[in-house]
Amino acid sequence: MRIALVLFLLPGFLAAQLITNTQAIPKGANPPVVFINGYQSSCTGTDLPSNFGSPDKVLQAVGIVSLYFDNCSIGGVGPLRPSIEAEGIAFGQFLAGLKYTDGTPVTQVDVVVHSMGGLILRCYLSGKKDTTPASFTPPATVPVRKAIFIGTPNFGTAIAAAFGTDRQTQEMALGSQFLFDLNTWNQGTDDLRGIDAIAIAGNGGTGKESNVSAFDDGVVALTSSSLGFYRLGVTRIVPYCHTSNFLLTFGGYCAAATPVINNIDSGLTNPVSQILVSFLTGTKAWQSTGIAAEAQTSLNATGGLLLQVRDKGDVLVPITGATVTSATPNVNVPASASNIGYAEALSAAQSVQLGITPLSGSLQNATISLSPTTSVAQVAKPGPVILPKGVIPAAGPAPFPYDVAPGAYISIYGTNLASSTQVATIPYPAQIADVQVFVGTTAAQIVFVSSGQINFVYPNVAAGLTQLTVKNANGQNTVNVRVAPATPSIFILDASGSAAARNALTSAVVTTSSPLHAGDFLSLYLTGLGTTIPKDTLDYAVTVPVISIGGQTVPIAYAGRSPGYAGLDQINCQIPSGLVGSAVPVVVTSNGRSSNIAFIAIQ
Repeated sequence: MRIALVLFLLPGFLAAQLITNTQAIPKGANPPVVFINGYQSSCTGTDLPSNFGSPDKVLQAVGIVSLYFDNCSIGGVGPLRPSIEAEGIAFGQFLAGLKYTDGTPVTQVDVVVHSMGGLILRCYLSGKKDTTPASFTPPATVPVRKAIFIGTPNFGTAIAAAFGTDRQTQEMALGSQFLFDLNTWNQGTDDLRGIDAIAIAGNGGTGKESNVSAFDDGVVALTSSSLGFYRLGVTRIVPYCHTSNFLLTFGGYCAAATPVINNIDSGLTNPVSQILVSFLTGTKAWQSTGIAAEAQTSLNATGGLLLQVRDKGDVLVPITGATVTSATPNVNVPASASNIGYAEALSAAQSVQLGITPLSGSLQNATISLSPTTSVAQVAKPGPVILPKGVIPAAGPAPFPYDVAPGAYISIYGTNLASSTQVATIPYPAQIADVQVFVGTTAAQIVFVSSGQINFVYPNVAAGLTQLTVKNANGQNTVNVRVAPATPSIFILDASGSAAARNALTSAVVTTSSPLHAGDFLSLYLTGLGTTIPKDTLDYAVTVPVISIGGQTVPIAYAGRSPGYAGLDQINCQIPSGLVGSAVPVVVTSNGRSSNIAFIAIQ
C-alpha cells in the first residue's frame, strides 16, 4: 500500500524535509498533524500542495510537524475506487504505523481534513464497515486529539454526481444510506467519539448548489458542512469556495475570483490559516475569526434533513418523498434511490409537520424536530420512538461523548414508549405492563415507564456498541448505544446542584442545615461506575474511581453498588480538614471520564 507522507521539521532546521518513512517523526510539544485530502476525480495532482496549499509551512512556524494521508494511495479510479469506509480502515492502518525517531509509537495525532477527507476521518472514528446492514467496530489504534473539518459534506452534496458515478460519489450523494448510517451510528447521531473538533464552512458559492444565496461553497451547503450535529459553537463560516476545480467556475457554482477554502497559505490575513494555528495551539483566536454558524443570518434559523420511514415494527418503508405541510407554501422533500428523504434548507421550527408518500399504501403524517445551523438524520415511524441522544444516565445530565456504563441506572427519552405511567419495586421486573427493554437479546430490569420516559438498569455487557430495543404493544424501536467501562454521573437533589449524599454514620441527608464536618464520612450516590466484583458481601467497582472534593483528591473507603439497589452506586470517603462552604464542589472521575459537578455543605 502506497502512502504519501510529508514531514516538515521543527524550527532550528535549515529546511523542510520530505519523508516517506513513517518511522522518522520528531517529537514536539504538540502531536503531529495529519492532513487528509478530499475526493480526487482522476487521482492526479494528489500531493499536499495541490490539495491544501502550504499548511506545512504555516505549522512549521509554530513548531508542529505535518503528515499527509493521500486517499488516492489505497485504490484506483472509476469502478476500482474503494468505499469511504475502506479509506477509513486504511487511515487507521496508516496511523498505527507511525513512529517517532526514537522508535516509540505515535500515541496521539491531530487531523485536518478537506471535503470527503472528513468522512474518511468520521468512518475511522466510528469504525464504520462496508457492510449491509451497517456495522461499527472501532479499531484500537491511535487516538485523535483535535480535528478541523474544512468543507466536509457531512450530510452530502447535491453535485456529487457531477464528479462521477463511482462508489465514493454515490456515498456522498444527498440521501445516501451511507450518510444516514454514519449520522445515526450512536443514539441517532455521531458524537465524533468526543474528540475536540471544529469546522470551517464556506459560503462563497453562488447558491446554485443549495438554491439559497450565501448558503454553500459551491459544493457543500452550510447545513451539511456545519458541525452543529456534534456541538454548538464550533463552526466558523468564511466567504470562500470549496476548491479551485475549474468545473465549479465553468458550471457557475463559484465565481473565478472567489478564494478557496482549502488553500491554506502563510498570509497573515488568511482566516483558514488563522483558525488552523489558533485551534491546534490551544488559543481562542479562532472563535473570533470568520462568522459563527449561530450568527449567520441564512443559517441560524435553517436546518437540513435526512429522513427514513419505518413501520411500527422498525422495518424500512420505501417512500417516494415527503412534503413539509407546516410550511407556507408546502416544501417538497424528495427521496433518493435509498428511500431516504433529503433537504438542505428547511425552516428549523421546533416541530415540522410532514406528509410522507410511501411507495405503496396510504399517506403517512409525522412530526419531526430540526436543529438550527445543521442537518439531522431522523426516523419517522408509528409506535415507540427513541429520541436521538435519548439514552442517558438517570442522574443526568447527558455525558459527552454519548456513552453509558454496564450496570448503570439509565433513562430512555422518546415518544409512545408506554401507554401509562407505572413504577416497579425491588426486585425490578423485566417487563412493566406491555413494555420491555432489550440490550441485544438480554431483557433489562425496568424501574419506571411513561409515554416519554423509561428508567431501567443497563445489563452487564462488555464495552462497545450495543443494540437497545424498546418493545410495547404498539411496536418496537432499536438504536445503537455505545457502552464504556465507566461514565460516572452524580445524583442531585435540587436545582442548585446539591449532591444526593448522606452522613455515612448517622444516615442524615447532607444539606446546608445538616452539613458535614472534617472527619465525617460521606456516602455519595451516583451511577455509572461500571462492572463490579463481589467481596465481603459488597460489590466493588472493577474500575476504581477518583473523587475530588473542593479540588482536593480524597482517599476512597468504598466504591461500588449501593447495597440492595440495582443500578445505584455509592462512594464512601472521609471529609478532610480545611474544606468549608455551603456548596463545596464534588466531581467523580473514572476511566478518564468526569461526572457532572455536584455540591455538598461542609461546616
